[in-house]
Amino acid sequence: MSIYAKDTDPAFQAAGAKLGLEIWCVENLKLVSVPKSSHGRFYSGSAYVILNTVLPKSGLPQHDIHYWLGHDTNKVDSALASDKALELDAALGSCTVQYRELQGQETGKFLSYFKPCIIPIEGVYTSQKEHLNGETYKVSLLACKGDHVVHVKEVPFSRSSLNHSDVFILDTASKIFLFSGCNSSIQERAKALEVVQYIKENKHRANCEVATVEDGKFVGDPEVGEFWSLFGGYAPIPQDPPSSVQKQPDTPFVKLSWISTQGKLHPCQTDSLSKEMLETDKCYMVDCDSEIFVWMGKHCSVTERKTSISAAEDFLRNQGRSAGTHSTFITEGLEPAKFRSYFNNWPQMVETKLYEEGRGKVAAMFKQQGYEVKELPDEEDIQPFIDCRGTLKVWRIDCEKLSLLPASEERKIFSGDCYVVQYTYLGNERSENLFYAWLGCGSVMEDRRDAISHLNAIVDSTRGNPVLAQVMEKKEPSQFFSIFQTLIIFKGGMSTRYKKFIAEKGIGDETYDESKTALFRVQGTSPNNMQAIQVDPVSGSLNSSYCYILQTGTSAFTWIGNLSSTRDHDLLDRMLELIIPTWQAISVREGSESDIFWNALGGKADYARAKEIKGYIEDPHLFMLSTTEGSFKVHSHIHFYRHAFISTVGRPFSIWHTFGTQFHIQSIKL
Repeated sequence: MSIYAKDTDPAFQAAGAKLGLEIWCVENLKLVSVPKSSHGRFYSGSAYVILNTVLPKSGLPQHDIHYWLGHDTNKVDSALASDKALELDAALGSCTVQYRELQGQETGKFLSYFKPCIIPIEGVYTSQKEHLNGETYKVSLLACKGDHVVHVKEVPFSRSSLNHSDVFILDTASKIFLFSGCNSSIQERAKALEVVQYIKENKHRANCEVATVEDGKFVGDPEVGEFWSLFGGYAPIPQDPPSSVQKQPDTPFVKLSWISTQGKLHPCQTDSLSKEMLETDKCYMVDCDSEIFVWMGKHCSVTERKTSISAAEDFLRNQGRSAGTHSTFITEGLEPAKFRSYFNNWPQMVETKLYEEGRGKVAAMFKQQGYEVKELPDEEDIQPFIDCRGTLKVWRIDCEKLSLLPASEERKIFSGDCYVVQYTYLGNERSENLFYAWLGCGSVMEDRRDAISHLNAIVDSTRGNPVLAQVMEKKEPSQFFSIFQTLIIFKGGMSTRYKKFIAEKGIGDETYDESKTALFRVQGTSPNNMQAIQVDPVSGSLNSSYCYILQTGTSAFTWIGNLSSTRDHDLLDRMLELIIPTWQAISVREGSESDIFWNALGGKADYARAKEIKGYIEDPHLFMLSTTEGSFKVHSHIHFYRHAFISTVGRPFSIWHTFGTQFHIQSIKL
């Protein structure tokens, strides 16, 4: 659920949550979702809203919004598509770039979404069971232009439509002809051939012939003769007239205008443009002759943005500008490189990475001295000690009972409970077992004792030489998280003793409930090692080094700390789908929180903002325990060597491995 639900079209529910294309069409003054099977099929009598979401190498997902207008679209649908595009932008946090696309004059960016092309269809889109508006198959002539992306346009089926500069496709019921003008480029011919293949597979179900016709080829060729016979016989194509396109001046025409709240344009009298001229509470239009940009300040309302977009469209209409004049609508802070190029000395937005620069200089110095320099692996690149593709079993302790959790619940544990974990994996040509007793911070002493007792009982019934470990919540070794891969730790507990304890103490039950406010800290090193830890739902629980999920019972937020990494953002999205898969969360960056967000946490308060430094981890120590004639001895070995234990007592004994504050116990029979 989203706080935008009452202000945003229901069709946009969960929009932008997944990567790739999402398309809506205006039908009966409402937006309807276009299924993936129909992506790329645009009707000339309809208006569409298109959202493309990509995940860059670093940072948050990026969104581009296009609204496409067919040449037969009425003014009402066109205006509605424009408003809906702005509405979608607001729902995504006003962090998108919007493009106005006209049929036949689409931007290269838009066409690149559809491989190999789009071919507009006459008529109006309907969300009913798809059909071609009842029309029968008809012969059509298509003109193809473009070396990188293809502009495909249906032209009149007439010899006069042909020329020497373009590539044409004649589509008939039984055969597709590809006609290449003698002045067309190799790239254009190759792209047009992709379009031919697309038409063959999608319109003819791959059941038709394909013929190529070269401009100027002898008519005696059977396929060439067949092609010209469809036009009533061969006749020479007139020479292409000289291009009427004038050479663009070296210095493009650029004019800046401020747009008032009434939608009036006020030209700014200046010979050069600078970023300082753009005020954050106003909207501006930059007229570059062949295209226009509408720049909208961060502090402008949605109403002001709608007014500025309408003003720009009215300007193009009143000026009689070419249909090929592209319109791009930009929010402050998301200016593309082309827009910035029209301004003098636009400030660079690149952050100086002092650490990266310093590391490189130090490495270079050592290399000059003849030392080999290797970079330490990132935390997520460190390989686990054991195979983490084994099988997992998890039991919850409830009084003296041991309850095996179903597979769907074994990666969801509560801090008020205790658990026994068995992990079985393939070791040296045989199965190995690793056991943990996990003791939640809020668990009662009786449950902890029973957990150890049950652990020993299970180990005694297990063959081989199992490894045992006792783990306290918040002190888990990395290996524990690695075998779970995905782990959610909820507050509260399900144990009978825990429920009885909080009742006797008069403590409120904070066990996780989807209808109540809950805050989760997301952490981990990779999708194979990630955790969500429920923390107190107060502002003081936040930390700039992490990302969080806030669930209020009526809405959900994702909070992104300023010191979090791209990897953290990826884990945040994955965890969100696991905890509240049916909710659309509102993404909030640190520093841009709304009052609704802070109120859900009981008000704004101080929290940790410095980079979290991990505590010092002691080197591992190995102790050998032995008993001889009633005496108990402990021997410390600095290094781990298997032969250090062979010549000891001839009875079962235990080896305790200590990693920091954790003990790992292995029972071995010699």
